[in-house]
Amino acid sequence: QVQLVESGGGLVQAGGSLRLSCAASGRTLGTYVMGWFRRAPGKEREFVAVITWSGGSTNYADSVKGRFTISRDKAKNTMYLQMNNLKPEDTGVYYCAAGHRVGLQTHDYDYWGQGTQVTVSS
Repeated sequence: QVQLVESGGGLVQAGGSLRLSCAASGRTLGTYVMGWFRRAPGKEREFVAVITWSGGSTNYADSVKGRFTISRDKAKNTMYLQMNNLKPEDTGVYYCAAGHRVGLQTHDYDYWGQGTQVTVSS
């Protein structure tokens, strides 16, 4: 079992920045893939970014490329999502997830956090 806890969400004006954290516990993450997803009001949960825990390879949704950066700190067992130049359409609940394959779909992941709210005002 892997437990995931997100933090760092909040209210920010358009153009601002936030850094989300995802603290993992319960198991070593050596072979895991970690991802960020978000759910905007009235929409399905969508892929944002993914990172392989061991090698640090990353991939991003087109909508966030150049603005968001995913990273991880192995010593702290924590993943991050640095979000810059935020836009109102980035508003939603952000979830971190862990799985065993690099995927862009929710069903590719086995463990989920409870989510953290990000609200970007115009």
